[in-house]
Amino acid sequence: MDDSVRAEYTACRGVNGRPIALALAVGSTAAVGLAYFEGLPPHAIIAFAIMAVVTGVGITVGYHRLFTHRSFATPRPVEWVLMVLGCMAGQSSPFFWVATHRRHHKHSDQAGDPHSPYLLGDRKLGFLRGFYHAHGGWVYVNGFVYPRNTVRDLTRRADFAWIDRHWFHWYLLGMSLPAAAGFLIGGTAYDALIGFLWGGPLRHFAALQVTFAVNSVTHLWGSHPHDTGDQSRNNLLVGLLALGEGWHNNHHAFPYSARHGLRWWQPDASWCLIWIMERVGMAWKVKRPKPAPAPHASVPTVV
Repeated sequence: MDDSVRAEYTACRGVNGRPIALALAVGSTAAVGLAYFEGLPPHAIIAFAIMAVVTGVGITVGYHRLFTHRSFATPRPVEWVLMVLGCMAGQSSPFFWVATHRRHHKHSDQAGDPHSPYLLGDRKLGFLRGFYHAHGGWVYVNGFVYPRNTVRDLTRRADFAWIDRHWFHWYLLGMSLPAAAGFLIGGTAYDALIGFLWGGPLRHFAALQVTFAVNSVTHLWGSHPHDTGDQSRNNLLVGLLALGEGWHNNHHAFPYSARHGLRWWQPDASWCLIWIMERVGMAWKVKRPKPAPAPHASVPTVV
């Protein structure tokens, strides 16, 4: 391997991929099982919701629209917060995530795309294999490496490099916060445990499926109003669950845009947050589509 590609991280490499997947499977099962047999306090549900939203914002607004596409600018402290929240989401280091997504745009649904569902179509059970590959299987095939030069703009920032180097520690902090909150609210070991399980592994597992759905579902089902040269789709269900990321064909048509939901009936929670940030002076150079959205765009098909 030449110097243009390096491992995602060194100190915690052994926990990446299957070990985390196994931990999430066990933790999610335990979360549901304990809640059924021992009860589910409200703080666990609240922890699940809050952690899902704030870490989701770290991915959609931070990793994706800010760091990958530079669709707006914001003060450094806000950059740090968004990058740390993205780390807490548990979707690997910022540099790896950004590099992977930039490669996806460069080679969308062609050779070189890290997670296209179409690259295995000529094999037995091609559709199912393609869906599995796009919906997470690509991680085990490609490994956790990325071209250095695709994220040169980020690696030259010492503050970003420090956060990236310690991403797993931020992830562990994000897993532990619901446990601490549960103990403070309920005062028992069970409150801490159920808070951890629902705000940690179960939340991580559920949110990960939503992100993976952007890779798989929105390249298979939905409307295709813009000719983007690939199979990206607009999908209402994923648009709602993924805080606006499901308007994937819009995004591939205007990848620089901070707004993905281009019509009033295309909800985009991430854009709403960026719009508010712009209004209060916390965001500037906010990029919007220059051409008008396609007038013939149809209502997205829901999976």
